[in-house]
Formats: sequence, C-alpha cells, structure tokens
Amino acid sequence: MKTTLFAGASVGFLILASATAASAQSIDYGAMQQLFNEPVTTSATGSPQRSTEVPVAMEIISAADIKRSGATDLPTILSRVAGLDVLNAGAAGSDISVRGYNKGMSPRLLVLINGRQVYLDHYGYTAWATLPVQLEEIRQIEVVKGPNSALFGFNAVGGVVNIITFNPKFDNVGSVTVRAGAGGHQEISAVKTIKLGDKFSARLSAGAVQMDEWKNNIAGLSNSQLTDPARVSANLDTLTQLNDKTELRIEGSWSNTQISEVISSAAYSPSKYVTSSIKGALASETKLGTLELSAYRNTLAAKHLVAGQRARFDNEITVVSVQDLFKVGAAHTFRVGGEYRHNEVNTAPIGGATVSYDVFAASGMWTWAITDKLSTTAAVRHDTLQLERTGVFPTGFTPRTNAAWDRKVKEASYNLGLVYRPTSLDSVRMTVARGVQVPTLIDFGAVQLKASVGPFTIGVAGNQNLLPSIVTNYELGYDRALPALNAKFGASVFVQKTQDVKGQPSAAQLDVAPTATSLPLISYRNIGDSQMAGIEVKASGKIAGGFHWSGDYTWTDVDDKPKAGYSPIIRTAAFELMTPTYRGNIAFGWENDQWAADGFLRHVGDFQNSIGSTLSQVDSYVALGGRVARQFEQGFTVAISGQNLLEERARHTAGLEAERRVYLTLTKGW
Repeated sequence: MKTTLFAGASVGFLILASATAASAQSIDYGAMQQLFNEPVTTSATGSPQRSTEVPVAMEIISAADIKRSGATDLPTILSRVAGLDVLNAGAAGSDISVRGYNKGMSPRLLVLINGRQVYLDHYGYTAWATLPVQLEEIRQIEVVKGPNSALFGFNAVGGVVNIITFNPKFDNVGSVTVRAGAGGHQEISAVKTIKLGDKFSARLSAGAVQMDEWKNNIAGLSNSQLTDPARVSANLDTLTQLNDKTELRIEGSWSNTQISEVISSAAYSPSKYVTSSIKGALASETKLGTLELSAYRNTLAAKHLVAGQRARFDNEITVVSVQDLFKVGAAHTFRVGGEYRHNEVNTAPIGGATVSYDVFAASGMWTWAITDKLSTTAAVRHDTLQLERTGVFPTGFTPRTNAAWDRKVKEASYNLGLVYRPTSLDSVRMTVARGVQVPTLIDFGAVQLKASVGPFTIGVAGNQNLLPSIVTNYELGYDRALPALNAKFGASVFVQKTQDVKGQPSAAQLDVAPTATSLPLISYRNIGDSQMAGIEVKASGKIAGGFHWSGDYTWTDVDDKPKAGYSPIIRTAAFELMTPTYRGNIAFGWENDQWAADGFLRHVGDFQNSIGSTLSQVDSYVALGGRVARQFEQGFTVAISGQNLLEERARHTAGLEAERRVYLTLTKGW
C-alpha cells in the first residue's frame, strides 16, 4: 500500500512543475447555472461541469424542483427520479436503491451531504429520517447512477446521492416553515444565512417533526415493534476566507430520531438514532493546484430490536483525506489524493467485544478535453482494509479467537467516461465502471445473539471471511435538446454484473453445525452472482403559459446466478424477484407570479418483497402526489400538498400499507 501511495505521489509532483491552479473548492452554483443555462456540478471531477458534460450518469434535482414537489421528505423527492427504487415500509422508514437490488437496509447507495458521508456504517445503509438537513436549505440533489467508487469514494457501488446545501458565502437564504397534516403530522423548521464582514459567513438550520406511524395491518406484527416517527435536528455550516486564496469550511450537525424500520428485511424494529458530526475542510489555491485537507468524525448511538432483543450500537467513523486538483495546460485536469478511515462498533445484543477496520486509500483522476466536443475522464482508487476484533466471545458459540479477524482486504475500483458533444444540442456518454461493496461491521460480526427457533436455540454471528461484492457496469447514454419544442430528451442502456452477492443469515439454512459444546450458527455468506440489463428514457419540457412537464420510464431485467447449495429466496437476496421490471413517472405543473400547481404520478410494476422470512407478491400500483401553492407579499407562501392521494391505504411493500396524507404548509422567506 505504501508503494502505491508513494508512486502516485511521485507521478503527481513530477507533473506539478508545469501545472496551473485549478478551480477553488467553494463554487457559486447559482452564478454558474445562470452562465451555462443548465445545472452545474463539481462532484464528479472536482471541477465545475455542466450536467450534460459529466462523465457519469447523473440527474440534478434543483431547489425549485424540491419546492414544487410538495414532499415532506427526501425519499418522496427521490422516488420521482428515473431508475430509483424506493421502498416505503412506514411513515418515515424508507430504503432507496438505483435500478433495483433494493431491500431493507439497502447497502448499495452512498449518501453524502456536501461530500460528507451520512449513511450509517454499522449496518451500511441510510436511515433517511436521521439526515440533519432541512429541505429549504438544499440547493440541489445530485443523483449518480451506477458504481462510482473511484470518483466519489468508499462504497459507492450502486449509486450516489450528494446533497448540496446553499453556500453562505454566495447565497443569502432565510425561511421559517410550519407544516401540519393528516396522521398527526406536525413540523417546524428554520434556515438562515449570515455574513460578518467579508471574511466570515454561516448557515444555521434546525427543525423538528413528528407524525403517527401507518396503521398496523400485518397479522402477527406486534405494536411494540412500531413507533411513531419523530426527529429533532440542527446544522451549522461556516466558511472563513483566511486570505484571497485560502478558505476554511467547518460543518457540524446533530439529530435525534425515532422510526419504525425493517431490519435487514427480517422484521420491524422500533429504532432510535442519535447522530452527530463535525467536519473541517481547508482549501487553498497554490502554484501546485488547489490543495484540500479535510477531516470529519461521525458518531452514532443506535438502538434496535433484533430478534426480540434490545441492541445498542455505538458507531464511530473518522475520515481524513488530502487531495490536489490541478491543470496541465488548458486540456488536462488531474486529481491525486489519499484517504484514511477508521470505523468501529461494539457487538450487540451480546456485548463484550468491538469490531473495527482501518482503510488506507490512494486515488487518481485524469480529465482530458481532447477537443471542444470530446472529453474523457479516467479515475482509479485502491483500498486496503485492515480488519480487527477485540474482546470476548459469547458462551456456546463455536470456539474462535480474535486472530481470525486479522485480515486484509485489498480491492481496486475504476471509472472510465467518454463524453462527445457533436453539436450544442447533442451529448453522447459512454461509461465503464467497477465498484467495491465492502461488508459492513454487522456482516463482520457486530451482531451477536442467541435466538429461539421452535424448541431449539441457534446463534447469529458475523463472518470475518466475507468477500466484498464487486459491481461492474457498462452504459451508453444520449441526451438531446429540442429547442423548437422547448424540451429535452434522454435515453440510456446499461448492463451490470454483481459478483459475490451477500446473503443474509437464515434459520432455514445452518452455516455452522452444532457440536456437543456449541450451538448451531447462522451467518452472512457470499451466495453467488447476479446480472442486470436495462433501458432508461426520460423527457421534460415547458409549454407557453407557464406549464411544465416531465416523464420517465425504466426497464430492468435481473438474473440471479446462485452458488450450488444456496437459495437467494432463503437468503433474502432474490433480486430477480425483488426488483420490479418497470417503473416510471409523469409530472405536470403550472405556475405564474402568484400561483403554482403540480401533480406527480408514479407507476411501479409487480415485484416481491419480504417482511419476515418469506417473500410476498406486491402487485403493480400507481401513486399520486400533488401541491397547490399561493405566494403572497412579504415572502409568505401557503401550500396544500398530499401523497398517496388515490387511495386511503395502498400496498406498496409487503409491510405497512401506505396511507393518504394531506398537509398544509406555511412558509415565510426573506
């Protein structure tokens, strides 16, 4: 690993001699968007790029889109993006994946806020209700499809959602929102940017929300396994201009959340999360390029009900990274970087031990503007993970020692993208990518419990020898602007393969046979491969008179290829059955200076879903959402919005039935 780091650094510094400084890290997205007349991002390569020029499959949701959505949460907004699958198993319990492979606590999606990881490492998924961000402070949401570990970082295997908030250095925003509605929904939030002179700016936000859980319609599900969702959160984002070329950004957040959620597709759990994070980033434009040093620490206290037993996990993640972004001439942009990550959690419900790993990573990227119409980006990343376990083992488990966890996992990821713009209206994108899904701390052994199955007692343990899942994706995309129709069209085809799919523990298949002195054990196993092919089409436009519209359709075909002796159904990894073949959205709206009205129709095809140990059929369904708003003087807006409007209750998963809910929202902006 040291050899890789030193080699990459040597190559970088040899090139630096003729380099010119690249763009600063703090970008005025609003000014850039006005300049190019389309959304702009820096996430993929570190440099500002128009959305039609990024070397990845990306969609950008704007602040205006969020406002018009009438949504009260991020999963509802994301459900209207082409190719995203959203499982709403409760009023605030959602799981999201890109183009299939979704299940409870889906581990394939990397979620970031301003580049900081907010998915929860102990289970390796995102509890969306815990995110300490108010919808009113989001400038844009960047949705990246497919594996992107080399460009976006650790564990970005199925896709990336990067939430970009308003930058207090460039944006002046302030609002207070009060919302009430069906299902006991009560919510208040506030956002404000402040400036102290020319050197210091900050954005503060806070919010609180509570609601009733959807009604319990599941036979055998105890109400003790459910809880009414609630959250309190706060966020602080500060920027200090140390000099003309150096900027310090410090972010801190906290949230306290309770929700009902599906634990690894097995059963409902009343879960409580307390999260906190602090991040500092120092960026400076130098003769060697834009140098950035960043560090953040995420802490989590999570309480779950696992197999009827109370479990508390205390998870701490520390990440330190350094990178240099620089240009050589006008056509070549390079990024070289290194990252260190430490991740640890205690064992539960049976305590007495800690599972942790350290990751050392080196990465590099090269973007070459071959002509004004053709550009290419190549990125590589190499991760070395050192696993460790300390502490005691539960009585009755197969005898092992902590030395069995002294293991290294070494994997490389890459992204290759070619973007060709033959005209100002057309864009063709070809990508090849390899992503690495590292097993979670739970997979590696953080869950330790004894459970009763009929007259027998079995143990649940981790698997320290579990292999990473490798996701490889090939994609061809085409976008076309249609100025005569004031519209745009896009289409893409993709093929993806996942090697060494992770299967869940199942009492229907013992992994370690009992002995005279030890219990039978079930654990996590690599159960085989899976492959997918798909097509995605989308279109949007505007019509004279203030009307706008959009539509999309995604078709996917998944084929599971299990190893002999393993059943994807038993292991809760039957993605061939659990992925809908098709899903699509239609949106239509109208607005003038005072009024706005929007409707959203989502159609999801048949699929199977599990709440418990068996799969259940979920028939195709249509969901309708909408918003009508009136804007008054002095920045006041009154809006009525609703979700699942077609039926009082509808079956969208095998779990709780989704309820019709309508909200009244009052917002004062300045």
